[in-house]
Amino acid sequence: MLRTLAAPLAAALLLAIGMGFGRFAFTGLYPLMLDDGLLSLHSGSLAASANYAGYLIGALLLARSTDDQASRLCQWALAGTLLSLAAMACISQAWLIVLTRFAAGLFSAMALVGASLWLLHAGGQARRAPLLFAGVGLGILLSAQLIAAGHAAGLHSQALWLILALGALMLGVPAWLQLRRQPAPSAAHDAPAANAPDRLGARRLVLIYGLAGFGYIVTATYLPLLLQGSLGAIDPLQIWAAFGLGAIPSCFLWHALQQRLGTPRSLALNLLTQALGVVLPVFSHAPWACLGSAVLVGATFMGTVTIAMPAARTYASRVRFNLLATMTAAYGLGQIIGPLLATVLFSYNHSFNPALLVATAALVAGAALCRPRREPAT
Repeated sequence: MLRTLAAPLAAALLLAIGMGFGRFAFTGLYPLMLDDGLLSLHSGSLAASANYAGYLIGALLLARSTDDQASRLCQWALAGTLLSLAAMACISQAWLIVLTRFAAGLFSAMALVGASLWLLHAGGQARRAPLLFAGVGLGILLSAQLIAAGHAAGLHSQALWLILALGALMLGVPAWLQLRRQPAPSAAHDAPAANAPDRLGARRLVLIYGLAGFGYIVTATYLPLLLQGSLGAIDPLQIWAAFGLGAIPSCFLWHALQQRLGTPRSLALNLLTQALGVVLPVFSHAPWACLGSAVLVGATFMGTVTIAMPAARTYASRVRFNLLATMTAAYGLGQIIGPLLATVLFSYNHSFNPALLVATAALVAGAALCRPRREPAT
């Protein structure tokens, strides 16, 4: 059993490092970097958007990568992420932080593309996709706990970046050994397709996916910051850990729901649940609302990916453009716009509530677009 899971676990560890540590750990460290004077709200938002821009550009550059390049991409992603984490422990100039976060975004995209090619395409293990994407939640959970422990010990943000680099190195060693060779193709067949008709259309799927990228990113970037000072003795980093904890089982849940309900219904349910999580802190900063927001958004944002990517493969042969690359671009644009808009709206009334309301509206609009097209009468 362990031998059959070796490849999926290695790929999941790569996403835990490349995405959970390399990409999303910044959310937990952002408030601490503000306290240390390394960033302002403006430069921090630029760093966040630079990371998402790096991810977008990296994904587009790698859109035509082939299966025989997968192992090399995984190794480069792992090494690059470790270096970017270590670099954050050494630099203090805001513009260098922005550039480093851009590079980290590139390596995050390399991790996602490389791991997907390595496991799902070269290895033929599409059934393991939920386990693969659950690695992102695992990385968020582990990095948040490391940051919380270091913060409780009185360490500054640069020391915490170094701890993250060392933690990622420990996770990366077993992954590296497995990722150096191609996984053996699986003889198992994929689960049968859902019975519900998936009549969204490629262009509408792109729009929905872009709205989803915009809708979740305000919470995913600012959650510990917007809760700072409102939870009493509770460290906001623990709420962020709950975000990652919710993401781990969510990929399996939403994959099962897609198989049962089909893409339109499962995606609409996913986005409406996500919208509820995004809007909760607008009405209350009580611990129950903060925890509910973290769990609901954490339990849906990777579920969106788990639902949308198989749907994209279904439509890809029906359009003349590269659907996966276009969807990645739309999602990336939403992620870039989100932090920049949040900064602008925050400057007017010093509250993240307007940005959260706009993000909620985007998710509700995306859910409304999930209504399948009716077949023409015959």
